[in-house]
Amino acid sequence: MIALGVLAVVLVVGAGIGIMVRRNEGRVRDTAPLVTVPADGPSALLTAAGVLAGRPTVLHFSADWCGPCAAVRRVVANVVAELATAEAPPLDLEVDIDANPALARELNVLSLPTTFLLDAAGQERFRIAGVPKTPDLRRSLAELARSGKSE
Repeated sequence: MIALGVLAVVLVVGAGIGIMVRRNEGRVRDTAPLVTVPADGPSALLTAAGVLAGRPTVLHFSADWCGPCAAVRRVVANVVAELATAEAPPLDLEVDIDANPALARELNVLSLPTTFLLDAAGQERFRIAGVPKTPDLRRSLAELARSGKSE
């Protein structure tokens, strides 16, 4: 009987910890830039990935073996398409983490999928772990597409 009580407590505590760990998954979080963008624009690795100065960018890391990355592609593509007529329409760039490990290290990507919203200067403004929630992504990206410049 005591063993069942201990097991029940362990299960409840484990479930609580799991909920706490996953509560921020998919939410857009404001971030302080991890990479300082030089005055002449984004880093060489960001430029090689396709980031252009003057355009906000959705940069999402994925891999062939990543199941949730397909959902990220769909969500990002839909939101970027909605903002195609904005003052500064955002770029949608997908980066294979296996092919670009140096960029993943530079941006401190620890898990997949991870999505970054970069402002027009190439500064990291928002970071999303997991599949982005469409309303949050739309709101954050619209702010960057409207301004068309870093703030």
